[in-house]
Amino acid sequence: MKPSATLTTILAVEILLFAGATLVHAGILIGGHEHGPARTAEGVIAAVLVLGLIICLLRPAAMRTIALAVQGFALLGTLVGVFTITVGVGPQTLADKAFHGALLMVLVAGLVAAWRAPRG
Repeated sequence: MKPSATLTTILAVEILLFAGATLVHAGILIGGHEHGPARTAEGVIAAVLVLGLIICLLRPAAMRTIALAVQGFALLGTLVGVFTITVGVGPQTLADKAFHGALLMVLVAGLVAAWRAPRG
């Protein structure tokens, strides 16, 4: 698979993950897991990833830089989420903890793929 296809696929998967988490914390996909601050943070991250994907598709020469930037933002936000879970502020369910672990793995894999992608 070409690096550009790999990066756009990874970004699309990340968008789906964050959008899904937003819908769960809004109580739309699964009831009983509502959490306003988590919903907002995940929605913002999903929106940033969508914007990044759009820019990558419109400006393929900037794909590596854009993918690094938006995934770095998503990783930072996810680490904030992990921190809030750790200190007891964020959602405390096993599903939330597992999901954040999976997000971290996907984001790190995406950042590695972006880092290894050719420049320009």
